[in-house]
Amino acid sequence: MEHFLFTLFMAIFLATVLNIFLKKLGISQIIGYILTGIIISYGFHFKGANNSSLDAIAEFGIVFLMFTIGLEISFDKIKKMKEILLLNGFLQVHISAALIFVVSYFVFHLNIEIALIVAFAFSLSSTAIVLPYLKSSKDIYTPYGEKTTAILIYQDLAVIPILLLVSFLTNEELSISQVILNTIVSAVIITLFMFIFGKKIIDWLLQFSSKTRLEELFIGAVFSIVIGASLMAEYLGFTYSLGAFLAGMIIADTKFRIKVESDISNFKDLLLGTFFFTVGTKIDILYFLKNIHIIIGLFLLIMIIKAIVIFVIIKRKSDKNTSIKSAIALCQVGEFSFAIFTLSSNQGLIQVETANFLVLISVISMILTPFLLNNIYKISSLLSTDLYESDKIEPLDEQNHIIVCGFSILGRVVAKDLADRKMPFVIVSNDLRQVQIATKFGYKAYFGHLEKRSVLEALKVEKSSSILITITETYDKLLICDAILKYHPEANIILKYESLEEKHHFIDLNIKKFIHAHAEVGRLLVEEATHSCDLNYYRYD
Repeated sequence: MEHFLFTLFMAIFLATVLNIFLKKLGISQIIGYILTGIIISYGFHFKGANNSSLDAIAEFGIVFLMFTIGLEISFDKIKKMKEILLLNGFLQVHISAALIFVVSYFVFHLNIEIALIVAFAFSLSSTAIVLPYLKSSKDIYTPYGEKTTAILIYQDLAVIPILLLVSFLTNEELSISQVILNTIVSAVIITLFMFIFGKKIIDWLLQFSSKTRLEELFIGAVFSIVIGASLMAEYLGFTYSLGAFLAGMIIADTKFRIKVESDISNFKDLLLGTFFFTVGTKIDILYFLKNIHIIIGLFLLIMIIKAIVIFVIIKRKSDKNTSIKSAIALCQVGEFSFAIFTLSSNQGLIQVETANFLVLISVISMILTPFLLNNIYKISSLLSTDLYESDKIEPLDEQNHIIVCGFSILGRVVAKDLADRKMPFVIVSNDLRQVQIATKFGYKAYFGHLEKRSVLEALKVEKSSSILITITETYDKLLICDAILKYHPEANIILKYESLEEKHHFIDLNIKKFIHAHAEVGRLLVEEATHSCDLNYYRYD
């Protein structure tokens, strides 16, 4: 296959088809991109020329990944989470790295430079898989979710000095202590430079482009900032990633953060997908199958080391169950190990065969991670009682009660009105933060997913007088309504909808009552206006 565009077409097509199926199984799209690379490299005889072209795009993807991670790490967030972020993160990365280094150097007899690279690479976890799971499952608001997120943020910060360390290790004239010292000093210098001079330039460029009110100019300004910061960092002897990361941190403290993040999200995901695709092209399946016992054995060893370290660190100030779930969520090897091993291989620190072998361990880890995350409550419940376990609700002893699904702004208004009328009701939400707030108000609130049969049974849906759906996401509404009606076809569902287009999604379901949010607000506004007119009429009559 000589033509680059044909290779690109096959990669996009296969990745799309694979990820459609993997999404239904709850598997991260990252695995789909890696599998696509494997299929292309074996099934279509992937050529080196095309590989080098995609490698350049993949490097661009890593740059934008680091930029978006920088957007998530403002100084305000670091200040608010400084204890669990800086202390727990520091302990996790450095203790894990120290233990893995000892095993690599003394057990497997790797030289000191390779052992150091392997130790730091394997100490990192997968932000690209774990963080989206925590956000989508709402577990990010749970105690284990907060601590896991803090450690992931520290790991993302740690990537920069690790990449710098790899760059300095290529200088054979320097000792390890000199390399580490140079890494720290260089990181401090470019950070100060970016935040003193770069901040003014970035703020001016975003201000100027936003005033034009042309989206393409604003996006162009963002791309210029990212690429410019990356080139400057590379020119000064650092990595592209460092400049992009610092640019993201600077923008995170401006009013443009949310807009920038939303504008580049699709570009970042596509380019990052290309990075994982190129990782897949470097995987030797035959070698993997031949050495699968060694690869899985090393993966389990690394996972156990990291899990024990994380459990001990979190257990200092948390309960056992939170510590177990944090350990499960972070015991895998992350995507930045690919970047570290690739950079080390390109600079001649690690042989290509060794780098590919280490990448295989990371791939196995990332393939298994979604399965661990999707069953994290089941696994942790085998070892400890969970105070915050979702969908574990004791059956209610009520009837003719009202079930309120969701406790955001509308849910709170509904709950207050029902409480004032002294009507029996319960609240269910898959957002632990909402459940905790509702409990503080004195309401009966439960942490669970209303689309699950066990929750429907526990809440006695068949004996309820009505179910009020106050959530906003159309997909979630459809999922919940369908599950309720399959469980109890005569359920009295009262559903709020935003538009006729949204209502059309529910046309095949036996919804008892639809409430158009804007129509009801409009009716109340007219009533208030009419009431005011009547008062004025009688006043001046």
